[in-house]
Amino acid sequence: MGKKKVISEEELAEMVLPAATDVLGVAVKLLGFDRVLVKCQDGHERLCRIRGKLKRRVWVREGDVVLVSPWDFQSDKRGDIFWRYRRSQAELLRKKGCLTI
Repeated sequence: MGKKKVISEEELAEMVLPAATDVLGVAVKLLGFDRVLVKCQDGHERLCRIRGKLKRRVWVREGDVVLVSPWDFQSDKRGDIFWRYRRSQAELLRKKGCLTI
C-alpha cells in the first residue's frame, strides 16, 4: 500500500462553510502550544485554541483564514478553531463575499 497522491487542490473539494453560530477569521498571532489570536469578521479579537483533531493534522500559520466557533460563555473573547481554509478556498470565499477581512 502506497500513499494516496493528490495532483491538485481542486480535487480536494471538501470545504466547510460557516454555520449560523460560526465566524470566519484570520490568524493574527501564534501564542504557543495550541493558542492563536484571531481577528474575527464580527469585529472581535478572540483568543482561540486549536481543536485536538485539527491540531494533529493541520498547521495553522499567521495569515491563515480559519473558522471559529465562539464559546457559549465569553463568546466575544474566546473560541475554538475547527477548520483552516487553504489559499484557494480562501480566495473562493473572498469572491463569494463571505470573507471581508
